[in-house]
Amino acid sequence: MTEKTAIEQVMTAFEEFKAANDATLAEIKAKGSADPVLTEKVDRIEAALAKHEDLNQKLTAAALEAKKEKEHVDELETKLNRLALAGAATPEARREELKSKVNTWARAVVGASTVGVQNLNADQRKALADVEAEYKALTIANDTTGGYLAPAEYVREIIKSVTEISPVRSLVKVRTTASKSIQLPKRTGQFAAQWVSENGTRSETDGLRYGMWEIPTHELYALIDISEQNLEDSAFNMEAEIRGEASEQFMLAEGTAVVVGNGVGKPQGFMDAGAGLGENISGSAATIADADGQANGLLTLKHAIKTAYVRNATWVLNRTTLGSVRKLKDADKNYIWMPGIALGKPNTIDGDPYVEVPDMPSEGAGAFPIAYGDFQRGYTLVDRIQMSMLRDPYTQATSGNIRFLFRRRLGGQVVLAEAMRKLKCAAA
Repeated sequence: MTEKTAIEQVMTAFEEFKAANDATLAEIKAKGSADPVLTEKVDRIEAALAKHEDLNQKLTAAALEAKKEKEHVDELETKLNRLALAGAATPEARREELKSKVNTWARAVVGASTVGVQNLNADQRKALADVEAEYKALTIANDTTGGYLAPAEYVREIIKSVTEISPVRSLVKVRTTASKSIQLPKRTGQFAAQWVSENGTRSETDGLRYGMWEIPTHELYALIDISEQNLEDSAFNMEAEIRGEASEQFMLAEGTAVVVGNGVGKPQGFMDAGAGLGENISGSAATIADADGQANGLLTLKHAIKTAYVRNATWVLNRTTLGSVRKLKDADKNYIWMPGIALGKPNTIDGDPYVEVPDMPSEGAGAFPIAYGDFQRGYTLVDRIQMSMLRDPYTQATSGNIRFLFRRRLGGQVVLAEAMRKLKCAAA
């Protein structure tokens, strides 16, 4: 599928989605419930839009799919060419030889039933014996009678489920340090300018104060034992395999901590209750929509943040919540989710970009499914030590194992809570 085709499909699906969703809302308003057919259609189109959501973040999915299709076609062509070559290798002489063998076997079958096997010539007895032996022995159902000669193909590829890695590192400010922690000076109070007459008394405008934020670093680790024989005999490079697994799991743990970490032995997440983010309510007890099915709570959340933060603000939510956002409208009945890929821009929610973060909670009573704000100014992630690996062949030597110890040090903390806010599913 080309980029142009994908863009056309997204735009077409969005227009169909709006029409179907409008009809559903009209049904609910007129009859109190929606036509199941309309609801199913909305869900189906929503699924089609969600299918193209990856294109919003990166337009390489179509290219990768095309590459896979080409490799598949090449593989099929190779197999067909092999079959053609095998067929082309059968000359006229071979067909005559095959015909002779069949005739010998047929005469042997007839002769065995008329004059007896003992009265057949040597070639005929051999033909019967060969067929009987093949019938008895050459079966793949039993390993000893031929199964070993028909092995399964071993594919050097490990099947793995998808691990959803949070992209929060791209959202927040990242610093590197050579110390155990970093300290950030912070202004904690301001003075107020005062009006005064020409000869009026000018007193000190007190109130300017400063404090200090300290962000400590914490340690992640993974400890894996692998037998020496496994390392020696495996069809895979097991050392590289576990290194890749450790890297993936460290990224997974980092993303979770930056979103929901409690700050105890790990980074503090911006959604942690102690992070100090302000909140707005959705207007519904269990969803992001208000009582009228509109996005008033979402828009109120956006306008509750200072203008300076909105200039670089981003919505943060998971894929399930994004599906609900697509159905929301503002007070003027305009959809707040808009596709932008036709113009080469990101899709937006009320004009601002969004990032799918799998660690964000879904809609539910008392849940906080959406956050919004300038995460670059509001959150700082600190890298102390990148992932390192210690290969220990000694401590587990008596067990025939080699121990691999992976570790990494990093920290993170909310440094400016007012730059971000979160939406709570709750009735007004």
